[in-house]
Amino acid sequence: MTNAFADAARLRDRLKTWAVEAAYPIWWEVGADRAKGGFFEKIDLDGQAVDGPRRGRVLPRQIYAYAIAGDLGWRGPWRAAVEHGLAYFLSAYRRSDGQFRTLVGPNGESLDDTADLYDQAFALFALAAVAKALPDRADDARTLALVVRERLIAERKHPIAGFHQTNPPSAPLQSNPHMHLFEAMLAWNEIDKDPIWRTLADEIAELALSRFIHAPSGQIREFFDLDWNPAPGVAGRICEPGHQFEWGWLLMRWGQLAGRADATAAALRMIDDAETHGVDLSRGVAINALLDDFSSHDDGARLWPQTERIKAAVLAAEITGQARYWDMAAAAAEGLMVYLRTAIPGLWRDKYQPDETFIEEPAPASSFYHIALAILEMDRVINAAS
Repeated sequence: MTNAFADAARLRDRLKTWAVEAAYPIWWEVGADRAKGGFFEKIDLDGQAVDGPRRGRVLPRQIYAYAIAGDLGWRGPWRAAVEHGLAYFLSAYRRSDGQFRTLVGPNGESLDDTADLYDQAFALFALAAVAKALPDRADDARTLALVVRERLIAERKHPIAGFHQTNPPSAPLQSNPHMHLFEAMLAWNEIDKDPIWRTLADEIAELALSRFIHAPSGQIREFFDLDWNPAPGVAGRICEPGHQFEWGWLLMRWGQLAGRADATAAALRMIDDAETHGVDLSRGVAINALLDDFSSHDDGARLWPQTERIKAAVLAAEITGQARYWDMAAAAAEGLMVYLRTAIPGLWRDKYQPDETFIEEPAPASSFYHIALAILEMDRVINAAS
């Protein structure tokens, strides 16, 4: 194996150690709300939980992060953490129609009853993780997931393809919630024989290849009108490097599943271009946003694109066998480590500015899913290659 592979493996070891010795313990011991249920959305950099409104897309991420904790080697009470999160999710967020609301208050009261597509995608994703990690809860998780899926199909199916964000439809439509729905469909397809999971995954993949991708640059656009044309103005030109990596990872997986070389080629193109145009070499990190001509739109660098860069790189290395992707994986892992250097281990900073300073703010729980999944994928590929 190459030196780059050895570097990636060394960084994988450091990230796993950080996760099992620091992150999982603090987000369970401090981040779980023992009094009212669920998880806090933030822990400040002094190690204290910050109470406040809690989004319907964050709690499923925490459920997922703990559902894979055992796979990463955490010997703490990950099953109890999953059950703790799931119980609150079902009691505080589930609407009478079986979908999940957007926002609750600190005491579990509804602050926004909207069932947004993005939030349903994460509900489906977390339920798949529960079904896989806790076999005794698999039937219940599947029943809950089927209700969400069927409501989406009945209420929000787009006449061309994909889904409207809400009912009634409103613009702009977005590729991002479809990306997470795609991820959820693939997760369910791995563990459940119902063919509709695969059918919906195929539909979203085809929508990405035919409508989301800006053909001249090969990048995924973010915003669209109600007919899946790019949104007017600058909004229709925004392309996020983090999403090129994330979509690339998903489309490579789907390309392997479906035997679609065109999807794999499109995925590798967007990954390569994001690496070339969307990484600030001075900071060693992927930036927030480009336009469709690869010009910069937002030079800030949040944490999550770094994790997607890792996932894309290691899977590209596995599929292509090209050593340069191990260089990319090692560089991406080094970039992520910058965000994890906090006074209290297990926390992170989120917003890295162009002047090489971080915005000082509490660590957001929303990042944990990204970090844990990146470490898991890195670990899987490196173990398979070793």
